[in-house]
Amino acid sequence: MSEKTNKQYSYTQNRELSWLRFNQRVLEEAADTSIPALERLKFISIFASNLDEFFMVRVGSLFDIAHISPEEKDNKTGWSALEQLQQIYHTIPGLIALKKQIYKAVMEELKKSGIEDVSIDCLNENEHKEIHSFYKAEMLPILSPILIGAHHPVPHLVNKRLYVSALLENKKEKQAIGIVPVPDSISPYILLSDGKRFVRTENILLHYLPTLFHSYTVKESCVLCVTRNADISFDEEKFEDSEEDFRHQVKKLLKQRDHLSVIRLEIDKKISESFRNILIKLVKVENHQIYVDDCPLNMGYVFQLIGQLEKEIVQPLLYKPYKGRWPEDIVQNQRMTEQIRKKDKLLFYPYDSVEPFLKLLNEAAENPNVISIKITIYRLASSSKIAKTLCRAAEKGKEVLVLMEVRARFDEAHNLEWAKMLEESGCQVIYGMEGFKCHSKICLITMRHRGKMSYITQIGTGNYNEKTNAMYTDLSLMTGNSSIGEEATLFFRNMLTNNLEGNYKTLHVSPFGIKNMIIEKIDEQIQLGSDGYICIKANSITEKDMIKKLCEASQAGVEIQLIIRGICCILPGIPEYTENIHITSIVGRYLEHARIYLFGKGKDESLYISSADLMTRNLNRRVEIACPIYDETIREELKWILDAQLKDTAKASLMLSNGTYSRKQSIEPFDSQAYFMKESFHLPVLHEQTKESFTKQISQLWNMIFHNSNMG
Repeated sequence: MSEKTNKQYSYTQNRELSWLRFNQRVLEEAADTSIPALERLKFISIFASNLDEFFMVRVGSLFDIAHISPEEKDNKTGWSALEQLQQIYHTIPGLIALKKQIYKAVMEELKKSGIEDVSIDCLNENEHKEIHSFYKAEMLPILSPILIGAHHPVPHLVNKRLYVSALLENKKEKQAIGIVPVPDSISPYILLSDGKRFVRTENILLHYLPTLFHSYTVKESCVLCVTRNADISFDEEKFEDSEEDFRHQVKKLLKQRDHLSVIRLEIDKKISESFRNILIKLVKVENHQIYVDDCPLNMGYVFQLIGQLEKEIVQPLLYKPYKGRWPEDIVQNQRMTEQIRKKDKLLFYPYDSVEPFLKLLNEAAENPNVISIKITIYRLASSSKIAKTLCRAAEKGKEVLVLMEVRARFDEAHNLEWAKMLEESGCQVIYGMEGFKCHSKICLITMRHRGKMSYITQIGTGNYNEKTNAMYTDLSLMTGNSSIGEEATLFFRNMLTNNLEGNYKTLHVSPFGIKNMIIEKIDEQIQLGSDGYICIKANSITEKDMIKKLCEASQAGVEIQLIIRGICCILPGIPEYTENIHITSIVGRYLEHARIYLFGKGKDESLYISSADLMTRNLNRRVEIACPIYDETIREELKWILDAQLKDTAKASLMLSNGTYSRKQSIEPFDSQAYFMKESFHLPVLHEQTKESFTKQISQLWNMIFHNSNMG
C-alpha cells in the first residue's frame, strides 16, 4: 500500500469492525456485577439478537457485494468485501468465547436465587414424569423427523429456527442424517413445578431423539441453527406507481427472506469431524462459518421467562422500575396547545413520560378548531395509542395524513397491518417515496380559528412508539413557532409530490439539506480555529465527507466532542489528522438514541435536534429532518444533557486511536442515565423564575456533575 493510500485510511476504520466493538460493549454490560443478574442475562440476549441481525443484514450484504462487485473497495479501509468478511469471521470467535464466559457467570449467579436452566439428567423422578408427559402430549404429535440419505432431498432450513440433528447408522452400518425442527408453536422452555428452574424445549427433543428414527442408532447429535442473508434492499426495487402493487411487492420480498443463502451455522457442542463435514455439505457453508456455542442458540426466550417467573423472585434481580416523570414545566390540567403556544416544550425520553404528547394528540382529535393532523411513521408499538388516536381523529372528520414507511427493516409486515387499519378509519396513508426511506419524525397539527391558521409542530429524534419511548433516550420538541409550522406544511406538501429538493429556510431536510447545513456549520468553526467548538451526539458516523470535514476542523484546532453510541468510522487522536477529536460512547440501561448537533459557544452557538445520524444512508439516501432550537431554555437543557454525558464515568468509554475502547473511570463513578432519572431540567411552571435564575440552577447542576466526575 502506497504512502498516499496509508494516509488516506490513517484516521478511519471499517464500519463492520466498529459495530462489532459496539456490540462487545453491550456484552460487557452483562459482565458488570453491579447490574442485577436478570438484567445481565438480558444484555447477553440483546448481544445475541444484535449479532443475528448483523449477520443477516451486514454480512449478507457483503456476500452480495463479493459476488456482484468483487473489486469494490471500502472507502474507510480500502478492503474488498471478501477482505471485510475475512476480518469479521476472524473477530467473531473471540466474541463467542467472551459470551460463553459471561453467560456461565450470570447463570451461576442466578442459580443462587434458584433460577436454573437444567439438564433432563438432573431432574428428579416426578420432574422426569412431568417432562415425559409434556413430550408425549404436546411435542410428539407435531414433530416432523426428516431422514436425509443418499436418496432423500435436503430440506430447507428456515432462518434462525432451531433444529435437532443426528448422525445416524443402521444395522448395515450405513449412515444418514436425521433432522427434527423444534416446533415454533410450543413454548421455548418448560418451567418446572418449583417455578424457578426450567428445561429448554430443544434439550427435551434432544433427549428423545433416539426414539424418532426406529431403524437407526443415534451416533452423535447436536442442536443447530442457520442464519441466512436477509439483506433484501427495498430501496433498489422498482415499484409500480400503484400502492397496491407496492404492498404486494413488499410481501413477496418478505417471503423470500427465509430462502436466501446461509452465511452462518451455529451448533451447540463440538462434534466429530465426519459429522461436521456432512453438515458443511448439507448446509453449504465453509468451515470458518461454523460456530460452536454452548450457550442457548436462540435467547429470545429470556424476556418471556422473566415475565413468567414469580414477581417476588425476579424483583431483586431486575432494575428498580422507573416510570417517566410528567415534566414539571407542563400543567396537567391545562390544554397542551395553549401551553405550547406560550412556550416551546421539550420531552426527554424515557426520563420524561410520553403522556404529554399523547395528550396533545388526543386534544387535537377532539378540538373543533383542528382541521388536520399530518405525521410520519417509521415504527409503531404493537398496541399503539398514537395510531388509535389518529384513527379516532379521522373518524371525527379531521384530515389525517400518515406518511407510512413500509420498508422499516423487520417491521414491514407490522407497518402494513397498521396502514390497513389507519386506511379503514379514514386516514390517508402514503407509502413513502421510491428509493428513499422516510426516517424523519414530525407531526403537524393545523388549526383554523376565526379564519386564521396556526400550527403546533412536534419534531423528534425517535419513533412514535410508546414501548421504545420507555427504553430509548430520545428528544421530542413541541413548538408553536409559526415558521417551523409553515416549513412543516411545505415538507408534507413536498413529500406528497415526491419533491426531495424543497427549498427550506428553517428546517433542514435530507437527502440534501442536513449534510450541507452541517458542513456549513463546521466551516464556520474552522474559521474560528482553536476558539471553535463542535459537540455532536448521534448513534453512528460513517459518511466519508462528514469524516473528512471533522478531520479538517481538528487540523484547524477546533475542539470536537463526539458522543457516538455505535458505529464510529473516524479514529481520534491520530497525529496531524484528528488530534482534537474526542469520542465518547455510552452503553447503559437505556439505549442512547437522541441526536443533538451543537456548533460554537456562547451567543454565536447553533443547536439542532435531528432524526439523522451522520451515516451515508441518513444524509444521502433517506428523508430526515434537523430542526434548529430557538428557545433559550431548551437550548440550556440540551447543553445540560451533553455536558452530563461527557462527564459520565460509569457507563462511558473513550475511543482510543486504534478503534478500541477504554472505560472512563473515577473514584466515585458518575452515571449520566441514573442522574437523569433523579434530576429533571424542567422548571416548575408555577415558579415564575427569570432566565437568570434558570441559568443559575443549570449552572448548579453542571457544578454537581463536574464535582462528581472529578472526584478522582
